[in-house]
Amino acid sequence: MLQKLLDVRDVLSFKIEELGCALKDHYKIEEFSSVSLPAQEPVTVLGQIGCDSNGKLNAKSVVMEGDLEHSSGMHVPMDLSELKEYSLFPGQVVAVEGLNSTGRRLIASRIFEGVPLPFFNAIDSTKEEVLGDLKQQMILVACGPYTTSDSITYDPMMDLIEIIKKDQPDVCILLGPFLDAKHEQVENCQLTEPFEVIFNRCLKGIIEGTQSSGSHLIFVPSLRDVHHEFVYPQPPFSCYSLSKEEKQRVHFVSEPCMLNINGVTFGLTSTDILFHMGAEEISSSSGGSDRFSRILKHILTQRSYYPLYPPAEEVNIDYESFQSFAQMTVRPDVFIVPSELRYFIKDVIGCICMNPGRLTKGQVGGTYGRLYIRRMAVREEHQSPCIAAQVVKI
Repeated sequence: MLQKLLDVRDVLSFKIEELGCALKDHYKIEEFSSVSLPAQEPVTVLGQIGCDSNGKLNAKSVVMEGDLEHSSGMHVPMDLSELKEYSLFPGQVVAVEGLNSTGRRLIASRIFEGVPLPFFNAIDSTKEEVLGDLKQQMILVACGPYTTSDSITYDPMMDLIEIIKKDQPDVCILLGPFLDAKHEQVENCQLTEPFEVIFNRCLKGIIEGTQSSGSHLIFVPSLRDVHHEFVYPQPPFSCYSLSKEEKQRVHFVSEPCMLNINGVTFGLTSTDILFHMGAEEISSSSGGSDRFSRILKHILTQRSYYPLYPPAEEVNIDYESFQSFAQMTVRPDVFIVPSELRYFIKDVIGCICMNPGRLTKGQVGGTYGRLYIRRMAVREEHQSPCIAAQVVKI
């Protein structure tokens, strides 16, 4: 989309400056130096990781792009040969300690990675709110497509509706795509009705089919929803009109978003950031290292739902909205991050991260997720509200 480069630069510079302050305070760094200033003693510089070419990042192509305040946006190649362990991706904001004797090459000896945000502090709530309702709740999480690749009849979605009616979860989080842009009949222009008509019929089926369960429904759009705005962050769905009764339990939210469900903070995104970052990340480790955990930790410590820059070709970022709607304000208790990669549930720096998988895989059924949560009474230390979690085959 059309955006002024200066506006994009301002957003990226603000991100570097904000994370730089957190790094400086956490690691007790005295001051940052310029990436291009020759120094015979080790210095610490602030900036973001970049690549010196149009190809993928590798250990020989890493560039340190300095911040505006200290480095005037200049960049230098970064030598990783002295590091025993590292995990880097384009757009990652880091502080690097190293030697830059000529001003033209930074030999890194230590990388200061991001600092996670604090959890939501329930102590700030009133005593009645905090101690009022501590009962266990079930959260069902499903991610589209909701049709098989050879049909548009939404049979897998009907199976999910039957599960919702049977299990009666308190909240159902349903992430797009609901009408997948990658579906064969969409790509080949074989549909005989407008996209909005098919989507509205899909939503009507879900809302009316789950009415007896009493479950709250949360709809999260996807960049693959062919009828919806193709921009990140995405606004909520707006083409479906809810009745007065439906508004009590049906909620349309943006992509990405953060929700507070009975005192438990949920971070939600339908964009496949795991796949995008997994294709760009480089790492070196002396022991066994879990790639999913590394990437999830990067997302949480970079405090952004999409920290990769430049983004994948299929992600159309509006950087004016990005700063307001795609940044984390607190560390979520639960982070829902669907992906084409294998489903999982992981505890990453105190946050329960779930990839529920897709409801359909080609012409066969896929998986969905179930969470059991209970808000804990107020304590000084953080306790995970997630009692149990599972990924279930449909």
